[in-house]
Amino acid sequence: MPSLHFSLVVSAGAALLIPACTPQEMPEVNEGRDLFMAFCADCHGVTGRGEGPMGRSMDPVPADLTLLSARNGGELPESDILSKIDGYAHGGTTGPSMPQFGDFLGGDPLPYDTGDGVLTPTPRKLVALIEYLETIQVASF
Repeated sequence: MPSLHFSLVVSAGAALLIPACTPQEMPEVNEGRDLFMAFCADCHGVTGRGEGPMGRSMDPVPADLTLLSARNGGELPESDILSKIDGYAHGGTTGPSMPQFGDFLGGDPLPYDTGDGVLTPTPRKLVALIEYLETIQVASF
């Protein structure tokens, strides 16, 4: 049976770890919306449907971001989206028309689960953008 001293030391140590393990405040949806308007709306449009002023003349046209979940069995493919935005999706390039935004959306990592059950340090701005994209998804019929 552990001694009282040992139990107190373990309890005190565990109490010190609790603040370190608490999740940081998640970004507000407005933060993600503002980032979307600043970095994505010119091509994907303010509604995310691919009808932005620059996107209309692109070939291929920008993706309709409101259908990401519908095209993925009802689940938002968060890891794929993060990779595409950051530029990891294609070995550091995102294709001929999708620029890399990793350098602009980096900094301040949050522990974030992209659906695989693993908390991964992810830049706050990318988390905010993913959280916003989730709000514009339309249901598939």
